[in-house]
Amino acid sequence: MTDVRITHIGGPTALIEAGGWRILTDPTFDPPGRLYRFGWGTSSHKLTGPALPAGDLPPIDAVLLTHEHHDDNLDTAGRALLPSAGVVVTTRSGARRLGNGARPLGPWESTVLSAPGRPDIEVTATPARHGPPLSGPITGEVVGFALRWEGQRHGVLWISGDTVLYPGVREVADRLRVGTALLHLGGVRFPVTGPLRYTMTAAQAVELCALLRPRVALPVHYEGWQHFAEGREAVERELAAAPAEVRERFRWLPIGEGTEITV
Repeated sequence: MTDVRITHIGGPTALIEAGGWRILTDPTFDPPGRLYRFGWGTSSHKLTGPALPAGDLPPIDAVLLTHEHHDDNLDTAGRALLPSAGVVVTTRSGARRLGNGARPLGPWESTVLSAPGRPDIEVTATPARHGPPLSGPITGEVVGFALRWEGQRHGVLWISGDTVLYPGVREVADRLRVGTALLHLGGVRFPVTGPLRYTMTAAQAVELCALLRPRVALPVHYEGWQHFAEGREAVERELAAAPAEVRERFRWLPIGEGTEITV
């Protein structure tokens, strides 16, 4: 199982197909236009809908939820499809809120996806902080996910989750060999909190990739919402000034189209 097919559906949502598995990340399938409120005076409009409607998805074997308490990572339509998924993996607090057998993981804890006729996939939660220092009680618990299976040539498939660059994320570079990285970018910010950021900026992504040295880095979570402050153009400007050895690792997934990645 050295090849995977990744389809960026929009925002943080991607479909990962590997070895007969269909794994969905952070399901967001609501149409555009709605105003979402995240608490503490923060809110955002959804600007674009999903490239694929939830009804057009194949059967989903597992959902990886970096967190479930913000609608830009699990909206109404995304929540409605959870009961049809074979397994839901999320944070400890998120699993308590969701119930229905959701598997809880804290940083560096693991679970295994197993099914007859398919290779096992080990899912390990990685640290994430959804904002500046000391913001955890306000922004809530978040994790990333590292996916490992037998036969990977270049390293794990890592999903950063909604996080800024901080020592916990840098720890990933120390503990894991990352072959493919799905990076939640966007440099999220809100008028009420001024310059504070709640997800990685393009500059942070460049710095992180210099540490991780993944074979390929795939930006997600940079379009489709009003509170995403840095879109593709901002990322490309930062990459233009980055060292070639970092710049050449980045690859854009065409939204709505499956892309083959060698892992």
